[in-house]
Amino acid sequence: MKFRGGSKVEKIAPQMAPMIDVVFQLLIFFMLTLKIVSPEGEFGINMPLSGSTSTDDQPLIPEMEVRVIASPNGELGMLQLNGRNLGNDEQAFLDLTAAVRQIAGDPTEDTASDDLSVKIDPDYDLNYRWFIKTVGAVSGDKLPDGTTVPLVGNIKFAQARQPQ
Repeated sequence: MKFRGGSKVEKIAPQMAPMIDVVFQLLIFFMLTLKIVSPEGEFGINMPLSGSTSTDDQPLIPEMEVRVIASPNGELGMLQLNGRNLGNDEQAFLDLTAAVRQIAGDPTEDTASDDLSVKIDPDYDLNYRWFIKTVGAVSGDKLPDGTTVPLVGNIKFAQARQPQ
């Protein structure tokens, strides 16, 4: 039996255009789904020097405790620094900044303490604006020329207590 068409052998070759399309689609897919991990930020950690101990000429500054007591409606009831009542008005925040400045030293000189820490203990029901005003009062002092000088190097917050 004789076949038509003769003895031509067709060469089978893979088509390159669809393979290139698939490769580019995979490349675009992986580029779009890649999540770039941001590098960790630099943390300002001051590690103690090995073998250094505190001497008598460097007095230890105790941690200051600022207690912010709320009234029943969430407004400022009383502001206290180390158990001493400062009041419940704008003057109380000025007195708080003055007391921190007195402990920290003169902010215009290099005698201000970098390791001074303040622990803020607000009531659970305190309005947020009084909390932020307290943080601002202990963190920096405004000089007459309008610049703000930091007073406290470390601000800590007490564990929140549930209302009684």
